[in-house]
Amino acid sequence: FISSTFCMRFPTVQMANVTRLCGTKGIVTVNGEYPGPALLAREGDRVVVRVTNRVAHNVTLHWHGIRQLRSGWADGPAYVTQCPIQTGQSYVYDFTVTGQRGTLWWHAHISWLRATVYGAIVILPKHGVPYPFPPPHEEVPVVLGEWWRADTEAVVRQALRTGGAPNISDAFTINGLPGPLYNCSAKDTFKLKVEPGKTYMLRLVNAALNDELFFSVANHTLTVVEVDAVYVKPFTVKTLIISPGQTTNVLLTAKPFYPKANFYMLAAPYSTIRPGTFDNTTVAGILEYQKPGSPSMSSFDKDLPLFKPVLPRFNDTGFVTNFTSKLRSLATPQYPAAVPRSVDKRFFFTVGLGTLPCPANTTCQGPTNKTQFAAAMNNVSLVLPSTALLQSHFTGVSRGVYGSNFPVTPLLKFNYTGAPPNNTNVAKGTKLLVLPFNASVELVMQDTSILGFESHPLHLHGFNFFVVGQGFGNYDAVNDPAKFNLVDPVERNTVGVPAGGWVAIRFLADNPGVWFMHCHLEVHTTWGLRMAWLVLDGSLPNQKLLPPPADLPKC
Repeated sequence: FISSTFCMRFPTVQMANVTRLCGTKGIVTVNGEYPGPALLAREGDRVVVRVTNRVAHNVTLHWHGIRQLRSGWADGPAYVTQCPIQTGQSYVYDFTVTGQRGTLWWHAHISWLRATVYGAIVILPKHGVPYPFPPPHEEVPVVLGEWWRADTEAVVRQALRTGGAPNISDAFTINGLPGPLYNCSAKDTFKLKVEPGKTYMLRLVNAALNDELFFSVANHTLTVVEVDAVYVKPFTVKTLIISPGQTTNVLLTAKPFYPKANFYMLAAPYSTIRPGTFDNTTVAGILEYQKPGSPSMSSFDKDLPLFKPVLPRFNDTGFVTNFTSKLRSLATPQYPAAVPRSVDKRFFFTVGLGTLPCPANTTCQGPTNKTQFAAAMNNVSLVLPSTALLQSHFTGVSRGVYGSNFPVTPLLKFNYTGAPPNNTNVAKGTKLLVLPFNASVELVMQDTSILGFESHPLHLHGFNFFVVGQGFGNYDAVNDPAKFNLVDPVERNTVGVPAGGWVAIRFLADNPGVWFMHCHLEVHTTWGLRMAWLVLDGSLPNQKLLPPPADLPKC
C-alpha cells in the first residue's frame, strides 16, 4: 500500500501456504504476504483501502493508533465499530491521518486472526518537515510476531471450550522469520546489513499475540526517539521492552570501522506468570556489516564471530519499570505535550483475571475443575453483541444491545494487591461508559492479585493519552496524584498496567464515537478484559460523528 495525499489500495484477504519450523500450514494473509505489506503514508494524507475477503473467516482490519477523528466507521474492531466483512464481501476503510507521524501498524481485529494478518504503518512527516533528530541513513521496519504450528483459530476455540488457558506459541519471529535458534530455521533469519558509521532507524512493532518482548542488539546501543508515533526525549539503552500493540523507533549507529564480526538482535518474553505457561523462547536476527571493498549484495560470512546480547530475566519487572520511567514527551513548542491540567471525569478501573463457573454438569480446565478462566475491567467481562455497538448508537437502537451503565469504580472493593477475595467470579455484560464531548478524563487502572499479578498492555482506540503516573501496590487517591507528571509525560495509545501496580492516564474526549479499550494480550481480550467508551457528539458540525458509509458491512 503506498499513499500520497490520496491513496486507494485494494488488498485481498486470502489464504497462503507458509513453511516455518519444518512445517507448512495455510494461514490467513493480506495479498498472500506474511507479514502483510507496509502501509506508507504522509501526515495529512487521506487513506482509502478497499478490503476484499476471500477466506472462510469473517474479517476486519484495524489501523492501530490512527486517531480516526470522526471516522470511527473505519476503526475496525469487530462488533464494536463495524460488523465483520463476510466471505466474498468488500469494505472500504476511508480515513485521514491527522496530526500524526511515525510508526503505527495495522492488524485483523476479530478472534485471533491477527496472528498472521498484520503489517507496519509508516507515516512520514509533512513535506519539508524534518525529524527532531539527525536523519538516519536508512529506515527499517522490524515487526516482532508470534508463530504457532497449530491453527490459532483452533487454539482459541479449544481454550473457550475447555475453560482452560490456550496453548502457547512455538516461536517468535522478526519480520515473519524465526531465525537460527529454532529447529531448521537458520534459512529463515532476518538479516540487516549495515555500513560502518551510518545510522539506521529501526521501526519496531510488537505484533505478538500474547507476549511482551525484550529487544536488544549485541554490542550496540539503541536510542529511543519515538513511541506509538509520538516523539520522545531521546535516551539510549542496550535493551528495551515493547508490549503487544506498541511501536518504538530507535536509532542504531553502526560501529565506525568494519568490526570483523556479526551481531545477534534478540527478542524474548517478559512475563510475571510462572514459567511454562508462556513461550519462553528467543527469536534471533543478525546484524551484519558491509565488508569494505565487497559488493553490497555479498553473501553472509558465517565464519565471523557472532556476538549475542544478554537479555533481562523473563520476570525482571524492575528493568521494565526503569525503562518506562525514562519515556518523556518532547514537550517543545513544535511538539507540545497537551496534558489536560484540570479533570472533568475521574475513573478507577480494576484490570485483571477472574473466573466463571463451569456450565452445569461439566468439568473445566480453569483454575479449578469447577471454574473457567475469565478476565474483566471493574469486574465486568465484556460480551460483544451480535451487531455493532457504533451502529446501534448512531441509529438510536441500543435497547437489547448495550447498557450505558459501565461502573466508574469497582463495585466490590478489596485489597487489590493483597490476598485475593474468596469469590473470584466476574460478571458478564455489554456496558458502555458515556462521556460528553471534550470532557477531560483521568483514568487509573489497577492490576489485581486475582490469579496472580500480571502486566496488562491496555490499548485505547480513537485517542492518544498521557501516562501521568504509575506505581506498585494499591493506588492511593490522596497521596499519589501529587507525584503525577503534568509537564512532559509520555503520550501513547497502549500502556502497560504494571504487574502488582497501577497506571494513571489522562486524555481529552474530543472524538465522537464508540471506542474500544482492551488488553492487547489476545488471550485476556478473549476472556473479556475489554470495555468501550461512548463519546457523545459535540454541538458544532465538526464535533459530530460522520454518518456511516453505504458499504458498511451487515451482521
